[in-house]
Amino acid sequence: MTSAAPTALPVYISALSKYYGAFRAVDDVSFEIAAGEFLTLLGPSGSGKTTLLMMLAGFARPNAGSVRLGDREVIHLPPHKRDIGMVFQNYALFPHMSVGENIAYPLKLRSVGRAEREERVRRVLDLVQLSGYAERRITELSGGQRQRIALARAIVFEPRILLMDEPLSALDKQLRETMQIEIRRLHDRLGMTTISVTHDQREALTMSDRVAVFSRGRLAQVATPSDLYEKPANRFIADFIGESSFIPVRRTPEGLVYGDQLLRLADAGDGAQADPLLMLRPERLSIVRPGQVACDEKRNVFSGLAQSVVFQGESLLIEVRLDPGDVVLVRQSNRAGEAANRPGAGERVDLVLDRPDARIVSAEG
Repeated sequence: MTSAAPTALPVYISALSKYYGAFRAVDDVSFEIAAGEFLTLLGPSGSGKTTLLMMLAGFARPNAGSVRLGDREVIHLPPHKRDIGMVFQNYALFPHMSVGENIAYPLKLRSVGRAEREERVRRVLDLVQLSGYAERRITELSGGQRQRIALARAIVFEPRILLMDEPLSALDKQLRETMQIEIRRLHDRLGMTTISVTHDQREALTMSDRVAVFSRGRLAQVATPSDLYEKPANRFIADFIGESSFIPVRRTPEGLVYGDQLLRLADAGDGAQADPLLMLRPERLSIVRPGQVACDEKRNVFSGLAQSVVFQGESLLIEVRLDPGDVVLVRQSNRAGEAANRPGAGERVDLVLDRPDARIVSAEG
């Protein structure tokens, strides 16, 4: 993460809750966001991430808790007094205004003089790579251009914090992936504290310094993208972030066991976990011929029957039923060198899982 800009502020969220009758949209959430950090709120629909963002912005009033921007409590402040830039899901651009007028609108509300408004609009258009677009109408812009204009309007008055609500959801896949990189580069250049909401796991992993995962109104885990993927706190997070298969294991005096096989693990998890599961990432499993590789201190080998092989372009997804009966997925790259180890449906196979990739998660969560 780049060093924070002088105007960036940390955010402190403490015991924050929002109720709608008996429904707890956000339930006793506490965490901190560092000055200049890019943090993404991630979770399925209804998990509470957007409600939390709206409370940070001032568009929703919490039932309990505290939100501090730097050393200032803002719970009772209206949105326009929080010094926050906001990019809405639908961009909320004014169709009757030109691009330049849209961007200049926050400056006009703040009584910034015309000459300075025009200069700031010019600079921010350069920043989002749309120089010369000031006189264009909003209806003349593509989806990606509208997204950039919405971002330009949010940052033109140099807010200390930038909030984004599903900023890329309206874009097609290819443009969305391009804009993820562009927004991250812009953040690194500006250094302002940025909080974004998305339900797209890949988007969160690509753009963020840290990701806060929500489930049923509660904060499930907050971690760096790599720690979230490699060390998920429980099955929900492991299943939500990337692809995973899970097989049940038993604790014995000798260690964790699957079937009658003692597992070689990078992380055996918390000994107090109820119903521990071995997490299997499809891309971390290798398929070999039966008996080709032996189980030892460095690796685990599971035997089973290939049930289906699905072509997915750059990779193949192979479903394997292990001998104890559990079904797992294996992702194999679509390279010529892998063809020799590519099974057909109905063939016996062995799956190899290296010890560093063998992690236990809790079924709870």
